[in-house]
Amino acid sequence: MECALAQTATGPQLVVLADPARQSGFEGEFSDLAGKTLLTGPMTPKNAAALRSRFDWLCPALLGLRTSAGMGDRIGLATPGHVRAIRKTGGKIAPIFAQQSMREMTRTGRTPQQVMDEATWGIFQEGWMGGFGADADHLKNPEDIDACLAAGFTFFTIDPSSHVDNRAESASLGELRELTGNLPAELQPRASGLLDKNFDVEGLQVTFSEAVLLRAVVKYGRAMAHIASMYHHLMKSAGKHLFELEVSVDETDQPTSHAEHLYIAKELLRMGVQWVSLAPRFVGKFEKGVDYIGDLAAFETCIAGHAAISRQLGPYKISLHSGSDKYSIYPAAMRQTHGLVHLKTAGTSYLEALRTVAVFDSDLLGDIYIFARQHYDADKASYHVSAELSRAPLPENVKNWTGLLDQFDAREILHVTFGSVLTGKSASGQWLFRDRFMSLLRSHPEAYAANLEKHFDRHLTPFIQD
Repeated sequence: MECALAQTATGPQLVVLADPARQSGFEGEFSDLAGKTLLTGPMTPKNAAALRSRFDWLCPALLGLRTSAGMGDRIGLATPGHVRAIRKTGGKIAPIFAQQSMREMTRTGRTPQQVMDEATWGIFQEGWMGGFGADADHLKNPEDIDACLAAGFTFFTIDPSSHVDNRAESASLGELRELTGNLPAELQPRASGLLDKNFDVEGLQVTFSEAVLLRAVVKYGRAMAHIASMYHHLMKSAGKHLFELEVSVDETDQPTSHAEHLYIAKELLRMGVQWVSLAPRFVGKFEKGVDYIGDLAAFETCIAGHAAISRQLGPYKISLHSGSDKYSIYPAAMRQTHGLVHLKTAGTSYLEALRTVAVFDSDLLGDIYIFARQHYDADKASYHVSAELSRAPLPENVKNWTGLLDQFDAREILHVTFGSVLTGKSASGQWLFRDRFMSLLRSHPEAYAANLEKHFDRHLTPFIQD
């Protein structure tokens, strides 16, 4: 069997040359050629599934403890550029090519199966046979788990943020005692067995005084129970389907202390949860699409402790959420984790799509920017961003539309309004931007891939171990 993507006047088409008996499962037009059957078919879910059934390298797999990077794709066209960047790492970074949170899927009108299929086509086009993972990101309920399992995802990121009690941060000891009294027996401080325990973690001293333990229990107790419930549902639903789990506690008001991390790990172990990576909330600001904001020395001290805990209680990887464009901290992250690290990016690939638009149709980017400014205040509600409309260039003053993508405030404004841009419709029900946006990118696939490759070279190079 010979399979390829062919560029045609109507766009890419799947071509399959094989004996008729081996064409089962594919759809398209069939013709005879030298005693074999030539199929020409569209890039449909059925054809993507048929390819995955024939070629194991098109199926996501487990990545384990390898240094890894997730490259989210909000529009379904970024995988070729991602593959080209990963290929240059010489196999030293394990990639996740299919990655999307349920929140992002909702905002873009995509499904888990679409995310998987579009990654499949990109991997097939580039002939990547080096393995990859598929991350069902920021899952909050069992229904989301089931939908992503059905689509073939292998990496499940559980987000318990709605179960975190941030009142613990400022509560007095008396208030903490009262709050713990409202927790079920299995989450009470005594159940953890940590009260008055001291831990030496590679020289890091952690002591669970009553105040320290109660603060951790109040803040994270219900979140740990939720993670355990989601994990056991995943175990039951997955059956023989292999998977990996990431625990995400980064979407909280305050940083995750080292004591809280140790409490989280101990509780998850006590509850029978197995995980491959954990995303704490670090000191400083991890805003969308821009570099780290904060003291670099403080960050290094912070991640050093988290990494030590992950080695002693795992090992498992430390995950950098909202990790795109955080160039200033990558060396410290790699240095302190010793390579037990996962970099997670998403919207930065969308921004590179906008950069491509800027080159070929600056008027379109101008229209998108005007629209994004109008929707920013509403769309930023679920993101950690500090961009201000007053600091972003006014559309009429922009002279260099490519350069606009490098201006802090404009970059964040464009980053978080992706859902409104991609799904916005006129009063008559017509797409405001989606058709023009997607048509341009499909007309210039090499330009988009080149922008992504260059962009991710800068992300990935610090994570390559000699």
